[in-house]
Amino acid sequence: MTLASRVIPCLDVAAGRVVKGVNFQNLRDMGDPVELAAHYAAQGADEITFLDVTATVDARATTYDVVQRTAEHVFVPLTVGGGVRSTEDVARLLGVGADKVGVNSAAIARPDLIDEIADRFGAQVLVLSLDVKRAAGAPSGFVVTTHGGRTETTLDAAVWAREATERGAGELLVNSIDADGTRDGFDLELIRLMREVASVPVIASGGAGRVADFPPAVAAGADAVLAASVFHSGMLTVGEVKDALRSEGVVVR
Repeated sequence: MTLASRVIPCLDVAAGRVVKGVNFQNLRDMGDPVELAAHYAAQGADEITFLDVTATVDARATTYDVVQRTAEHVFVPLTVGGGVRSTEDVARLLGVGADKVGVNSAAIARPDLIDEIADRFGAQVLVLSLDVKRAAGAPSGFVVTTHGGRTETTLDAAVWAREATERGAGELLVNSIDADGTRDGFDLELIRLMREVASVPVIASGGAGRVADFPPAVAAGADAVLAASVFHSGMLTVGEVKDALRSEGVVVR
């Protein structure tokens, strides 16, 4: 049976508002997260992803409130990431309505966190978020970054993706920092690399600018395609992306 490809709008949230920049810099206000989530659900979004891009202690309470209000009004799966450091953080997010939880920086700092979350809640709850940059010195040509793409590590992206899935990550959200917000298209080389090393679904993120950018990402190995600015700006709708995928023979919901 062929699994349907998913189209996922991403809401980067800071202090209770949706923001968007280029290469994670110069963030601009894009609107209310609950209103936008409801708008995308009505367009046929398969899931909604919230990423708390500042993830400070002060913003935490705001994020819980946003997730809870969204879950009360929007009936598609919600993935929430940013600042998740413990199984208790996961429990609280699930308690206010998240269906899946993304981890990034905290898992790099302490990989056992992946095992702990998967053991307690199941792999289906855990999305490993990878903010990836090109790096000539890395074996795969890519390294992972932390702190919203601001801190580059020496950790090879392919090595980390493989380890994380072995530890229990149920999905990989792979964001190209180089392509993020540029609208120049997904990094297809990065998607192919992740597809080679990962035994779990891969969500492609970073670089979508037009409907023609989405089918190549799926052809390169993505199980789902995620975008932010093209949806927030009204350049594209979820339906238009699904139509483009269907036109290339991709099964969508």
